[in-house]
Amino acid sequence: MTEGRGQLLAVWAHPDDETYLMAGIMASAVREGRGVVCVTATKGEAGSQDEERWPRDRIADIRAAELQRALSILGVRDHRWLGYRDGECPKVPDDEAIGKVASIVEEVRPEIVFTFGPDGHTGHPDHVCVHRWTRAAFDTSAPAGARLVYPVVTPEWAERFLPVLEPYDVFAPGTPRIVERAELAVCLELSPELLDLKVTALRAQASQTEGLVQAVGESFFREGLSQETFELGTSR
Repeated sequence: MTEGRGQLLAVWAHPDDETYLMAGIMASAVREGRGVVCVTATKGEAGSQDEERWPRDRIADIRAAELQRALSILGVRDHRWLGYRDGECPKVPDDEAIGKVASIVEEVRPEIVFTFGPDGHTGHPDHVCVHRWTRAAFDTSAPAGARLVYPVVTPEWAERFLPVLEPYDVFAPGTPRIVERAELAVCLELSPELLDLKVTALRAQASQTEGLVQAVGESFFREGLSQETFELGTSR
């Protein structure tokens, strides 16, 4: 999956980012005996897709509980919140947020840090902020030899999946970043067993995944999750 045996640190914006983008990587690392620390900036307070089933006044607690179930399925036991609100990351002073992430980087001393690229992968403003905070924290606090990687998709994935996802506004115009397979820093093709685990973890986050599964179908949903691909952002 990746070289070395060091710790992995993942810094994302909302519950489910981590599972969509790197569930297989996290589960594989846990099985290899590597430490995995997952950080989430917000509880996804703005993410209710059905007010009757997931009321907006309870969605933060619902999504937090869903995230804990998903991480438990993947074997990840070290999770941290940054404590910000969904949609309000651009209002957070950069120095404050960078300081929080930097303190975690200093504590964990990760071999690889996973986070959004400059475009936030989907263009979401919270994602862009999390990139900026994590990049700055990495530059000042990561140990020598550490790598910072960003999620991307391959041309083959883009051709197959982007046209189908377009009506659902998953990606803003100009996103996601498309990178040739030969240029990837991390590329994991999920085994059937690992893909089952990832789908189960995403199903545990029903408030965010149920509608998409119903819209595109179980088979297409699974197929789109079967590879996890990251490019190198920078290294120390």
